[in-house]
Amino acid sequence: MVALKAFIIWAGILVLAVGNGVLRESVLISSLGSAAAFVLSGILLSVLIIVVAYFSLPWLQIQSSMQFWLIGFFWLALTLAFELSFGLWQGKSWSVLLEAYTFKGGNIWPIVLAATLFAPYIGAKLR
Repeated sequence: MVALKAFIIWAGILVLAVGNGVLRESVLISSLGSAAAFVLSGILLSVLIIVVAYFSLPWLQIQSSMQFWLIGFFWLALTLAFELSFGLWQGKSWSVLLEAYTFKGGNIWPIVLAATLFAPYIGAKLR
């Protein structure tokens, strides 16, 4: 039951991530430039993920600290699987996909992934 709830929460995070991407592409890049837009977008998404984790923890009814880590790893695995499979489906090459992990051009995607992994733990500590 916890895994299903964690998946539902991750799906909500995915919706926020898509909205964040739309905001970045349609508003932030033209207003701030590409590098600043990517940094701001990455920070915003990281904060949103932690906020979602914070507010969803009571619904998850986690019984042990190990479950926080398991959910974080689950969210990370889902995110990576989605990101890579969606990129491949769009016809992007592996080199293009992996470029997001290099901090090139202000892209702080690895920090967003770390926030995804640590969000349940951070949310629990903040509670």
